Amino acid sequence: MNIAVCIKQVPDTTDVRLDPATNTLIRQGVESIINPLDTHAIEEGVRIRERLGDGRVTVVSMGPPQAESALREALSLGADDAILLSSPAFAGGDTWSTSLTLALAMRKLAPDLVLAGKQSTDGDTGQVGPGISAHLDWPQACYVSKIREITKDRAVVECLMDVGKEVLEVQLPAVLTVVKEINEPRLPSFKGKMRAKKATITVWNEKDIEANPEKVGLKGSPTVVSRLFSPPGRGGGEMIQAGSAFETAKIIVEKIKALQSHR
Repeated sequence: MNIAVCIKQVPDTTDVRLDPATNTLIRQGVESIINPLDTHAIEEGVRIRERLGDGRVTVVSMGPPQAESALREALSLGADDAILLSSPAFAGGDTWSTSLTLALAMRKLAPDLVLAGKQSTDGDTGQVGPGISAHLDWPQACYVSKIREITKDRAVVECLMDVGKEVLEVQLPAVLTVVKEINEPRLPSFKGKMRAKKATITVWNEKDIEANPEKVGLKGSPTVVSRLFSPPGRGGGEMIQAGSAFETAKIIVEKIKALQSHR
């Protein structure tokens, strides 16, 4: 089975800065890591390959040249091949154009299964995985916490819901987005690190995946960010210091009652 894992390199910081001209993240000079949920997708891809005893795991990422480091880390974790989708034409894309770009890469790769983390820590939308599925017109399952069964034709998965779990059967090829409960990612081995260091990273641009430059990146993004601003800080707080938790709670209740009586 050939498995593609879509990963994203994200800032390893909460100090995220935005470009006021383009309203996009400034990534230069910021330490980056593999999106944490994507490490679970990599691990699951490697486990499926090991379980079935054949196939390859290819990690795919869209980003600037610096994203190559994330791909090499993925290779050290057990992936077989790595592809970087990198071009000025891809820059500034929203979730729609990003998922289209990745879908075009999947169309060229023709995997049996696509895995991804359910969302990224920077965008936090959870839209790219389902977007890939929609562009390809493939089945999808989101919030996957366990793969019960898998063959080259079908997969039976458990999905975390707000209350309990849902068991789904999907026909392959399909797109699955995973949650952290699905597994515990392994640490890279010394052999894996050495192999990743020497590996060749394949780079594809818009011509390689036959993308229309008007449909990808900032040009192809229907989402418009009209204004960015920092919310005003909250003031007027009051620190309550009392002898015990019971006394503190009593004071808070009295203050709430007093506020309600003034309304």
